Amino acid sequence: MSQSSLKVLYISHSHPPDEAPLENMGGMQRVSMQLVQALEDNSTVEIQTIIQKVPWKGIEWRTLLFLLKLRRQIPQVVDSFKPDVILFSSMVTASMARWLKGKVSIPMVTINHGQDVTMPYGWYQKHVSKVLDALDGVISVSQATRQACIDRGMDPGKGVALPNGIQIQDLLPMDADYMNPAHVKQLLVLEPTEAVEEIKVLKRAAKQELGEHVNINLLDKPVLLSVGRQVPRKGHAWFIEKVLTQLNHPCHYLLVGDGPERETILNAVQRNAESLAERNIHVHILGRKSDHWVHKAYTAADVFMMPNVRVKGDMEGFGIVLLEANLHFTPVFCSDLEGMKDVVEQGVNGFKVKSETPKEYIMELEKLLGSDSLLPLSLMGCRYVWENFQWDKVAEQYIQYLYQVNAV
Repeated sequence: MSQSSLKVLYISHSHPPDEAPLENMGGMQRVSMQLVQALEDNSTVEIQTIIQKVPWKGIEWRTLLFLLKLRRQIPQVVDSFKPDVILFSSMVTASMARWLKGKVSIPMVTINHGQDVTMPYGWYQKHVSKVLDALDGVISVSQATRQACIDRGMDPGKGVALPNGIQIQDLLPMDADYMNPAHVKQLLVLEPTEAVEEIKVLKRAAKQELGEHVNINLLDKPVLLSVGRQVPRKGHAWFIEKVLTQLNHPCHYLLVGDGPERETILNAVQRNAESLAERNIHVHILGRKSDHWVHKAYTAADVFMMPNVRVKGDMEGFGIVLLEANLHFTPVFCSDLEGMKDVVEQGVNGFKVKSETPKEYIMELEKLLGSDSLLPLSLMGCRYVWENFQWDKVAEQYIQYLYQVNAV
């Protein structure tokens, strides 16, 4: 087969509906859409897709019906399109590999993201092992996710760890007067001292605007930020209770997002209100915000926090919000855990600290907040992400791996 004609059949169960994309888009959905676009833009790939576009509500039953329909659709598309490889978007659609094994002679590869491997149900774990056995190749979005597959019986030679990519124009506001992709690119080619001064002005303006929106003075002390679904593994309540109550540096801590852990977070704030007030630390639970205000929050923040903890049956497969923060000139501070290990280069785009170690968290965070390195680190982190994680570069790694699987 020539390197000029890789035919890929891509199958995904969870793209958002066209009429309401933002309300139904999570990290996995965004990554899948961007990967499809990157493959379509690559001149060496011809891609055909079978994609379910559905809202969050009722997705479980819709997906079951979608998988049943795939039994008829996949053989039909294979006959007409004649792909070189079938690429599944996750372990959910990769379930079809068990049924297709022996029915098609085309290599089958999946991407997996973390939780789609580790969900803590006995029947599901048995199913995962059988799916991994039926596949010809496995792309895991981090070394931790790849190891989770190996732990479930995957031959190490079958799987590879490749990162998620980012589409710059999807993660930065296209219509903003500042912090749009063109402006960020201009800042990255300035002399570092000049760029740092520009970033300082941008951050002050974002703090002013966001502060007026939420009625908080964000200019009086450093701003820490967490963005994303509030679930136990994110460690928000742990961070408030074990770190912020002992931190000897005034700050604001903003939480943007919602989820089942919201009440636990609120309770942690209320229980520790006196201790937080003594330290001049203010926690602001802002709930869900539009993309416009999420962009403002990323830019306004001095440090992006991802204090994840270990949760049995759950894991952070990658942590794309870390890259989003970096693109807004915000360094990241996270647990040295799971997929985040692959995203953060220590001292380059942020810092990693051993998970659930309050003393280490406090020591390193106080050191960072009290230093003059935040703005230079902001610039360095943005440049690192811009140069290493754009989809055109990452997709090329995916394509070369698919060529390898097809050649076996």
